[in-house]
Amino acid sequence: MADDSAQDKELPASAKRRQQARDKGQVTRSRDLGSVLLLVGSALALYYGGGWLFGHAQGLMQLALRVPAGAAADPAQALQLAGRVVEAGLWLLAPLLLLNLLLSIGGGLALGGWVFSVEALMPDFSRLDPVAGLGRVFSLHGLGELGKAALKALVLGVAALVVLRGERRALLQLLQVEPTQALVQMGLLCVKAFLWMALATALVAAVDVPMQIFQFNKKLKMSRQDMKDEMRESEGSPEVKQRLRSLQRERARRRMMAAVPKADVVVTNPTHYAVALGYQEGRNSAPVVLAMGADAIAARIREVAAEHGVPLVEAPPLARALYRYAELEREIPATLYNAVALLLAYVYQLRALPAAPALPRDWPIPAELDTAPDAPAH
Repeated sequence: MADDSAQDKELPASAKRRQQARDKGQVTRSRDLGSVLLLVGSALALYYGGGWLFGHAQGLMQLALRVPAGAAADPAQALQLAGRVVEAGLWLLAPLLLLNLLLSIGGGLALGGWVFSVEALMPDFSRLDPVAGLGRVFSLHGLGELGKAALKALVLGVAALVVLRGERRALLQLLQVEPTQALVQMGLLCVKAFLWMALATALVAAVDVPMQIFQFNKKLKMSRQDMKDEMRESEGSPEVKQRLRSLQRERARRRMMAAVPKADVVVTNPTHYAVALGYQEGRNSAPVVLAMGADAIAARIREVAAEHGVPLVEAPPLARALYRYAELEREIPATLYNAVALLLAYVYQLRALPAAPALPRDWPIPAELDTAPDAPAH
């Protein structure tokens, strides 16, 4: 069997791996999707805000060309006038720049969502390696990007040809109309060109978006060894976990054995099972299981109980039922109250009477709790 590390990465990325990639700023992106939004937004802005833009641009041109005589000879006045022109131009372009910014952000959020990563801002000097750069250019990904760029150029070229052929008469008529009307018609032609370009780019994006998603998922795929390593990192080494469980069991066993001397009675099977019960009036509403075990642990419970004078009572049906249905350090099940009450009554008589009383033979255990002698161990 081949080693897992040599296998191809065929498993889908886990949630942890995707989150790690996202923390590094690696998400699915498509420039063409953002380009579609920019072109459509520009077309709508030009169509609905072209009049406003034309009016303010005309005022800006007048402000720039009407230079006072004193400003031509005074550098301070000329600089002040230039500052006003620049400020007015920035205010004129601010809505368009803000729209383009929002559309660019929207294009990113539409596919990969919002991501901020400090790691993505760190310089990657490996990209300066010319050999690695040539490898990226001639890789399958690089060839795919080249094919996509050629497809985009072809589609945009066809769209431009369609617009030019359909509007060639309108373009020629621009020379025969007034400048104001020519600007309006030119604006409408630009809107139509933007929409055609957006349609062409949308066709490219329809191919690019699924391809980007496929390539991103392929890049994040994991091998079986990667999956095992991730599980080991998340859950810890199996050897360490096993050692911790062993220590926890040993600690619980010691605590359990330390509670045996406090028991009122240890009920046995007589050899397979042993259950130590304790009851403190006013503190417990029912007897509590202080210790329980099978085989070697049961033998150890009996030894500790004998060393500290805790009564040992052989009641196989009751021992089996307690071992199977009771829980350590918890009160006994309500269905076993009668049987345990009979057991404690026997123990109290054993302590109070000079002669040992007769051990009950019939224990009031419900039929569904009367397990077979080979009941499964805890």
